[in-house]
Amino acid sequence: MANEKQFGRAYEPSNTRRAICTAIFVFLLLAGVTALIVYLVYRPEKPRFSVVGAAIYNLNTSTPPLISSTMQFTIMTRNPNRRVSIYYDHLTAYVSYRNQAISPLLALPPLYHERRKTVALSPVLGGTAVPLQVEVANALAVDEAYGVVALRVVVMGRLRYKAGVIRTGHYGMLVRCDVLVGLRRGSVDQLPLIDSRGCKVDI
Repeated sequence: MANEKQFGRAYEPSNTRRAICTAIFVFLLLAGVTALIVYLVYRPEKPRFSVVGAAIYNLNTSTPPLISSTMQFTIMTRNPNRRVSIYYDHLTAYVSYRNQAISPLLALPPLYHERRKTVALSPVLGGTAVPLQVEVANALAVDEAYGVVALRVVVMGRLRYKAGVIRTGHYGMLVRCDVLVGLRRGSVDQLPLIDSRGCKVDI
């Protein structure tokens, strides 16, 4: 009888629950340690962007508040990661002046960015007139006459990181590149970048 009682106590429901809780705790602990090791080994850095060239083929401020423009910017993007590649999806770009878009959104093709590689993008932005607030349109006309215009090139989209067989979910990406472009009255095509202040990348 004593052996039967001991046998029954050994398999009481409380002991079973304790064993299940211990197994779950050990599993979660191992999963957390594995995730931490993967993060420390593969932790991805944000891509880096810079504007290295500009060409303005058309900038018409003569009919405010409508502004028409055709511009092309050479954007360099660098993947600084040694072990992680990057996939870009749903990319769009536009140009803004004083926080107002002066070109319509342009859809860009998907991009695969290999490890430690640099890729050049040269989208042609504009082509369709867009409305601006009157004071902003007038300010742009004044800057154009002066010969220097401060513009912002904006790239938006989603990205995923890939390390070996591991792929992350999608992250939203917002890139803002502030540039000063020197204009010559009546001239078009390649123009000097007086200042490219780098790009801010938010993930």
